[in-house]
Parts: sequence; C-alpha cells; structure tokens
Amino acid sequence: MPTGYKKTQGTIVVEGQELTITNPEKPLWPEAGITKLDFLQKLIELSPYLLRYCRDRHLTTIRFPHGIHDKSFYQKNTPEPVPDFVNLAPLDGIRYVNLDSLPTLIWLGNLACLEFHPSFHRIGETLPAEWLIDIDPSLEVEPRIMEAAHLIGEVLDSLHIQSVPKTSGATGVQIYVPIQHGYTFEQLRKIGYFIGSFVVKKYPKLFTIERLKKNRGDLIYFDYLQHWYGKTLSAPYTPRAKMPGTVSTPLLWEEVEQRCDPRDFTLHVIVDRIKRMGDLIEKVPPQNLDAVLSHLE
Repeated sequence: MPTGYKKTQGTIVVEGQELTITNPEKPLWPEAGITKLDFLQKLIELSPYLLRYCRDRHLTTIRFPHGIHDKSFYQKNTPEPVPDFVNLAPLDGIRYVNLDSLPTLIWLGNLACLEFHPSFHRIGETLPAEWLIDIDPSLEVEPRIMEAAHLIGEVLDSLHIQSVPKTSGATGVQIYVPIQHGYTFEQLRKIGYFIGSFVVKKYPKLFTIERLKKNRGDLIYFDYLQHWYGKTLSAPYTPRAKMPGTVSTPLLWEEVEQRCDPRDFTLHVIVDRIKRMGDLIEKVPPQNLDAVLSHLE
C-alpha cells in the first residue's frame, strides 16, 4: 500500500450532488505522477466522451483501492452504500451501475474504479450497439500490432465498411465499427470469422484465430469471439491501470499507418488531443452491413 501521503477527505458538489472525496493525494499511477485528485480532474474533463460510451449499458469496473501496483478486483455489482443519484441496471441477478452522469462517474472514481468496461448491448436490449474486433498480441511488447491493425483496416475498407481503430490502453488494438441498429451478435460474429480466417490465410506469420494462448506462439490473436452478449471490452476513453497512465484512445488510420505507439496516449495528453481532434468515433456514420452479410449467406 502506498505511503507518504496525508490521509484527508473533503466534499465537493457536482451537478448539485454532494460527494465525499477521500485521500485525494493517494498516488494511483505513481510513475506517471497521477494522484486520485489528478484522476478525478481528468475524469471530469473526459466525462462528455466517456459517458457517451458507458451510459445505458451494464457497467463493469476494475478497482485498484491502493493504486495500480496493489490488489485489484472486478466490480459488477454496485458498491454499497449506493447514493440516491446513482441509477442501477439490473441484469441476471447482478445490480450493475448505469454510468449516465458526472456525479456517478466521480463517485466511482473516488472508489478507485480506474477502468470502465461497458456491455456491448444497451440496457433493455439484446442487440449489439456497435461492432468491435479485438486484436490481442501474444507478446508483451509487439512492434507489429499497428501493422496488424492497418491490414485489418484495409480488409474492412475493401468491404466498404468504415471503422475507427482505437488503442485498448493496454497491449492491444480494437477496431470499432458503428453499425445501423438491428444486426445480431451472431451476424457480426459471422463477418468477424470471415475476416479473421481471411487474414490468417493471407498473413499466416502474423495472425491467428487460435483461442488458447499457449498455442498461439508469437502470433497476434484476431479475436472475433469477444464481441458477444454478456461480454465487455474497454470503453473508448477509459483509463487503464498501466504505468504510463494510458487511455483507450481512438486513432486516425494515418496514425496507424505511421505505427504510432499506444503508450503515448495517456491521461496527461488525452484531453488536449480530444479538444484538437474531437471524438473520432462519432465522425463515422453507422454502417450498413447488408451487402457483406448477403455475400456470406
């Protein structure tokens, strides 16, 4: 447990709600110099974008009560006691949080929820809200990850599917495809399997769709299975519990072509980046996948 900081607490008012902030000087990302207070200030600035991809979803968080180097745990059930302003999203016996407001975000941030992982479907629905392909390296340091993302982007482009690459905030990259409402998880998995099988055949020294990590060698895993009802993935603009204080960041395809480093996109720079570039995902219209599906069927 980190030491050397003064344990204090105070209250702040956020959108009319009074919240208690405990241990504001606690180091959460010590190497990056980010305290809990720094983190909460960044969450306030990120909230218009982070909430966009978390509201009306079933939220899983990862909590690090004493910072990124100490024990952590997944939180699905809403932490007790639950403030009156927090809206719940119960599903299958679990009382999830609906992260739909800034006070709720700051409340979770004060509990050291450092990562935000929303469901792929909205509350009350069973259809996917978007489509995501997860590209997961088998190596801890994988210099080919942006090359892999670029190649998948080319395949999607050849199918006339517009997409946005985003860093996972950890080691991987995800391809985010806004979609028109009405497609099923089964249909999206069918397209994912088609693309994954294609890139494995064309680039056998780079890609695999092998599920077991021990059997992948040094290949990059094209994960078309993660996108499914009941599963989650890191939200756009969520911080991650990695030493540089990285953030899951949407990218330009030009940045992918230039082999940008995912570790460069941190809590220190993300707000200025969004102010300069806007939300890159929001700029892509919902995609119609009928032509691809009709070809596969």
